[in-house]
Amino acid sequence: MPIRNSVLRSVAEHPWTSAQDGILAVSALAVFGLLAVEYDLFWFAGEFSPTEQRVTLAEAMALTLLLGGCIAVFVHRRMQEQVADAAKSFQIRGEMRELREQAMRDPLTELPNRRAVLARLEELGTLAGRHHAFFMLDLNEFKRVNDRHGHAAGDGVLQVVAERFKRVARPSDVLARLGGDEFAVLSYDVDRAGAAAVGARFIGTLRNAIVVDGIGHDVGVSIGAVLVPQDAIAVEEILLNADLAMYRAKAEDRSALVFFDSLDDDARHYPSFAS
Repeated sequence: MPIRNSVLRSVAEHPWTSAQDGILAVSALAVFGLLAVEYDLFWFAGEFSPTEQRVTLAEAMALTLLLGGCIAVFVHRRMQEQVADAAKSFQIRGEMRELREQAMRDPLTELPNRRAVLARLEELGTLAGRHHAFFMLDLNEFKRVNDRHGHAAGDGVLQVVAERFKRVARPSDVLARLGGDEFAVLSYDVDRAGAAAVGARFIGTLRNAIVVDGIGHDVGVSIGAVLVPQDAIAVEEILLNADLAMYRAKAEDRSALVFFDSLDDDARHYPSFAS
């Protein structure tokens, strides 16, 4: 049954070449039948040819060459179709892979997006015995940039910020844009001291003004940090706790890094405002 289905699928995908192959096959069978009649290859050949027929050696050789040519054409055509099908399948797989990558990437900054971060957070449960840190970063004074200079300037600021963040992120860090002026960083294999150093580097990148189209913009960053698995394990809990810590950092008058485990009980019940 699988072989039959494969044949039917091949015919459906290549109807014209399959018809040509059918003609070649019939021709080959006709040649074989003539040879069988001439040389009495089958006892019943005489039943279909009551009169004696003679085929010369040259004719027999020509018929044999014709038969071989039909077979060669058939094999060559099928090989071409298999190569074409393989190339098409490879192209489709490449396009699907590219679409999946695009679906996991922010088009403005070329950073991984929220979906990519969520996928990485889901994988943390498989890394037992290791310690990580998740940071949620929200830009300060970014709304003022959009209000005063327009969204084009805001997009330019976001692109510069992304480039600065890339320069200080570790090779193993997952730096992503969550949306709007929110970014996220997942740092693998760090303790609290290491996480504090990572957060300080991101704050340091925005000490200097960001220049877009000749205009300088003073933008800071508020960072909420969660230690995994100490502060949270489930993805929803990690995001919520990082959001709460970032909410407290946002209350500072300057760029700040706040760890979730440093919040008091009241702070841990602040409403979340991050998108």
